[in-house]
Amino acid sequence: MKMIPEVTFQTRVRDESMPGDNPFRWQEVTTKDIFAHKSIVVVALPGAFTPTCSSTHLPGYETHYEALKDAGVDEVYCLSVNDAFTMFQWSKRLGVEKVKMLPDGNGDFTRLMGMLVKKENLGFGYRSWRYSMHVVEGEIQQVFAESGKEDNCPHDPFEVSGVENMLDYLANAVPSST
Repeated sequence: MKMIPEVTFQTRVRDESMPGDNPFRWQEVTTKDIFAHKSIVVVALPGAFTPTCSSTHLPGYETHYEALKDAGVDEVYCLSVNDAFTMFQWSKRLGVEKVKMLPDGNGDFTRLMGMLVKKENLGFGYRSWRYSMHVVEGEIQQVFAESGKEDNCPHDPFEVSGVENMLDYLANAVPSST
């Protein structure tokens, strides 16, 4: 099995000790912080506020969050090549309260996963290919990557990375994280 890449994410966390109307501070979070000694599902998307990501993909994981937890998953993260501010506002707009948002603003994690693609045909620059994966203690157990991965793909496939395939897989193959 393949291990996830080691990177540091730049995140924003609420800190009530901060003055003003925006009580958030920067916090570096490493892949070790996220994945060590845990069973994690990552849903990786091309972009915040985009149609399929907003209407189906992320909402599906939010809706089925408890079923994923019941299947032995410790946490679910939504990763996109977007900054922390955009990810926060997107989750707020969608009412996402359970799935944790993971901003890969520089695309470091996505590039090291081999999932960084050009979306210049849509004016997006570099983005993540659409996929989901199950990771146990930093080791990738299963990846559901959409077919046809290519730069400037003329369509947005969404057939295998949805929550249904992840739930089916977890029902049959979850290794224990502890």
